[in-house]
Amino acid sequence: MSFFKVHIHGIALCVLVAAIAKVLASTYQAPVMLLALLLGLALHFLFHSPKLQSGIAFCSTALLRMAVALVGVRIAFADVMSLGFEAPLLIIASMIVSMGFAVVLARLLSLPTSFGVLSGGAVAICGVSAAAAISTVLPKNAQFEKFFALTVVSITALGTMAMIFYPIVVTTLGLSDQLAGVFLGGAIHDVAQVAGAGYSVSETTGDIAMYIKLMRVALLLPIVMIIFWLFKGQGQSSKKGVSSFIPSFLVVFFVLALVNNLGLLPTALVDVIKILSQWFLVIAMVAIGIKTSLAQVLSVGWKPIFLLTCETLFFAVLIILGVLYCL
Repeated sequence: MSFFKVHIHGIALCVLVAAIAKVLASTYQAPVMLLALLLGLALHFLFHSPKLQSGIAFCSTALLRMAVALVGVRIAFADVMSLGFEAPLLIIASMIVSMGFAVVLARLLSLPTSFGVLSGGAVAICGVSAAAAISTVLPKNAQFEKFFALTVVSITALGTMAMIFYPIVVTTLGLSDQLAGVFLGGAIHDVAQVAGAGYSVSETTGDIAMYIKLMRVALLLPIVMIIFWLFKGQGQSSKKGVSSFIPSFLVVFFVLALVNNLGLLPTALVDVIKILSQWFLVIAMVAIGIKTSLAQVLSVGWKPIFLLTCETLFFAVLIILGVLYCL
């Protein structure tokens, strides 16, 4: 039976729900990834249909990897290099310490190490996009998807609160526009949330915050590759060849980032790839939601939410201390 016949119904469902999520997000100025996941969770009963399962599974795995691969065109090396050395070193050190803290705290709370890595990476790098990328290289088990769904919901909520309250923090501390930008770009999860917080302070703060944020996004590839190697063989594919050392979608990610920064891709093509990446990611979020039972997500209890909250606060404290005493 052809790919089209096997997958079309499930893919069509995910595309339709993703389009609805996009319209709702635009209408109500809400996070599209969160809406996509929540709509998917509400439609979990459809996953039991044999006609839909294969297409939904394709969107939640293969299409997710495609989305992550295409994110490569968003990486601007020049923006990252323009930051100098001190601020980037502070952010990189804070990211490493924060991810280590996440793993240790996860173990203390008797949560899976993979969840510590997933949530810690989402907090330290770039929110939902990082969670999506990291999820593709972690070993899967019966609980993994509900932990992923909880991460997406929690990271979006925590990032939104950070967008509202962190500008108050920098104003209270009397930070300069430059230092405020380093803190906001370093401590807030999502790119859109960084923009909202940074430009609410000043244009200079917004620009610096976005540069810092782009640097964190640029570190997504090496961090995901390190995670892949660390967890290699723990429930991952054992296929031989390059993909057993470096996942093919990460190779595409790097190649796209490189050729785009060399100016070899037409602007129109880059714009199309960015749109496709965004759409693929929203569709994948819908599929992950449909595959996941909301009752199972809620059954994980308070510990994962407590972990994510502690990670977010710990990361913010690291950045603010570094800004105050090291820059």
